[in-house]
Amino acid sequence: MSERIITHMDLDSFFVSVERIYNSALKERPIIIGGLSERGVVASCSYEARSFGVHSAMPMKQARILCPDAVFIRGDSQKYSEYSHMVTEIIAETVPLYEKSSIDEFYIDLTGMERFFGSWQLSQKIKERIKKETGLPISFGLSTNKTVSKVATGVAKPAGQRQVEKGLEKNFLSPLSVRSLPGVGGTTYKTLRNLGIQYIKTLQEIPRDLMFRTLHKPGIDLWDKAQGIDHRAVIPYQERKSISTERTFENDTIDVVKLRNLLSAMAENLAYQLRKGHKLCACVTVKIRYSDFNTYSSQAKIPYTSSDHILIAKTLDLFEKLYQRRQLIRLVGVRYSHLVSGGQQMNLFEDSEELINLYQAMDVLRNRFGDSAIRRANGMDARTLGRMGNPFDGSAPMLLANRKM
Repeated sequence: MSERIITHMDLDSFFVSVERIYNSALKERPIIIGGLSERGVVASCSYEARSFGVHSAMPMKQARILCPDAVFIRGDSQKYSEYSHMVTEIIAETVPLYEKSSIDEFYIDLTGMERFFGSWQLSQKIKERIKKETGLPISFGLSTNKTVSKVATGVAKPAGQRQVEKGLEKNFLSPLSVRSLPGVGGTTYKTLRNLGIQYIKTLQEIPRDLMFRTLHKPGIDLWDKAQGIDHRAVIPYQERKSISTERTFENDTIDVVKLRNLLSAMAENLAYQLRKGHKLCACVTVKIRYSDFNTYSSQAKIPYTSSDHILIAKTLDLFEKLYQRRQLIRLVGVRYSHLVSGGQQMNLFEDSEELINLYQAMDVLRNRFGDSAIRRANGMDARTLGRMGNPFDGSAPMLLANRKM
């Protein structure tokens, strides 16, 4: 069996780099992208702005204090999506197996290709082609697994490359901060620091069962990553064009309150699935089927979003415009389309810090206790909408259509 060879590629300050392509005067200047209101949040910033202490998810008000001379830009999700698609096409044309993990990040499985192409040389070729054809700087790391390759990319940034040979994974990781490991956020980092763990070397030396007692299964996963162990496969990328759900009633209904509550719950659930898959949508469609089987639909384009309050309001608005016949309804459905990647970052262009924190807290509960663990009051009467897993991971979609109610 061939030794695994995984390349991780990450576009450097992606949003900032795209803005600089459109406006060369922005080069070498501190750039901060996000919501521009006082309650807005930083979505991305240039390396120049980072030197002032600015970072993603920081309140925009604080960023203005730290870096008052920065150029502040409201993000353009359509523009960024187009450049992301250009990069994706280049990678798809060059390698047979790749995973697009976010709008600006890719894993490439080069296992078995060493006999035909040098994996390092091929990775460099992809990097150079992306820079030449799009103008975007990109860094990459190459190793035997996803974790080490991703960390290597972080070490190589900006516009660099780093290879970690087989057998040297543990030594490479050892001197780095535990924050370098994928999956170590603020809360986990604080827990590790309370245990006296600041560097990966210390984590490597801690007994595996202690990590399990402290963090349960995530602790085991973290310990394995610290040892340079990661058996996760590169998941073949498949762009999903839309996400939808439908409900067929056991008994046809004209209960408008029931219909509105159900549509609200359906819209909310789909919005959660978008955020879970790091996606945004720009088109909402509502469908109704009457008892005589005549089917009608209405759609509307909206600014890219995955926010509940926007998508629920648009769904209900479309329903009100569509439901004019006042006769019994057999089926209702909601579909979100015109999807793009990068939802977590690009949501920061519009939403306030309070809304972002609220959605994150709600999603944490759903991830832990199930999709229906928390729901708006007007959707409580709707029966379970089912678990969808991650509908954007390249696997066949789990369709929820035509469930009886």
